[in-house]
Amino acid sequence: MSIFKGLGVALITPFKGNGEIDFETLKKLVEFHVENETDSIIICGTTGESSTLSNDEHLKCIEACVEYVNKRIPVIAGTGSNDTKTAIYLSKEAEKLGVNGLLCVTPYYNKTNQEGLKRYYGKIADSVNIPIIMYNVQSRTGVNINPETAIEIFNNNENIIAIKESSGNISQVAKLLANSNLDVYSGNDDQTVPILSLGGIGVISVVANIFPREMHNMVMDYLNDNIEKARDMQLKMLELCNALFCDVNPIPIKKAMEILGMANGILREPLVELDQEKTKILTKVINNVKNN
Repeated sequence: MSIFKGLGVALITPFKGNGEIDFETLKKLVEFHVENETDSIIICGTTGESSTLSNDEHLKCIEACVEYVNKRIPVIAGTGSNDTKTAIYLSKEAEKLGVNGLLCVTPYYNKTNQEGLKRYYGKIADSVNIPIIMYNVQSRTGVNINPETAIEIFNNNENIIAIKESSGNISQVAKLLANSNLDVYSGNDDQTVPILSLGGIGVISVVANIFPREMHNMVMDYLNDNIEKARDMQLKMLELCNALFCDVNPIPIKKAMEILGMANGILREPLVELDQEKTKILTKVINNVKNN
């Protein structure tokens, strides 16, 4: 059974001026998403700056999100790591905290080969009883989950049921869907409708931090056979997708949320604030989407 269909938001982690997690703002963001038809919240993923969080912060953030959501929509915790033992630890602890599923990115920096990926995901799967989404994002990690590898992992691990595909390779996504029953989520906002057209069931979205209802409606329109309407929304959002990736994620989305008064734009170093020229462009694009 799928963890969710439709829109999952890759939620930011808000920080205070002193660098601590801003749990008050996090609670407000959770309420915003529940009220605006977000179908699932992904906490402590890439957009949540998980690689800068200590294990203690990571788990406190997950615990708070589960508490704030209070079982109204699924909560999926990012628990992947470049160290298998750490990934297993975070996954087991997240399960204890009551999440509905896990998002496990491939090992980064030290990377691994395809055999290593099979062992990495297999060991995580053996350590928990909740569903797992593989996360394929070679631009971040330096390693691609080949379609054949993803299918083998899926076939050999009962609780690995889905993949977040951020490779940007539509042919790879087509192979996955042609040869398995994996649930596939688009990991790129600008490829949501193309991946849905191949049989994907949703998107894990950065854009949804600021426009969740629009992203939810786009996916649901497609799944409900309102293809033209979904396509038109995808094209309408294209300029915004480009603007939100004009710099390293989550730099632009945090600035966008600051522009909209949803959260401050504080990032953890080495990430730095969006420059003035890009901020002007981003502001203009956001206003265009709001007014159209």
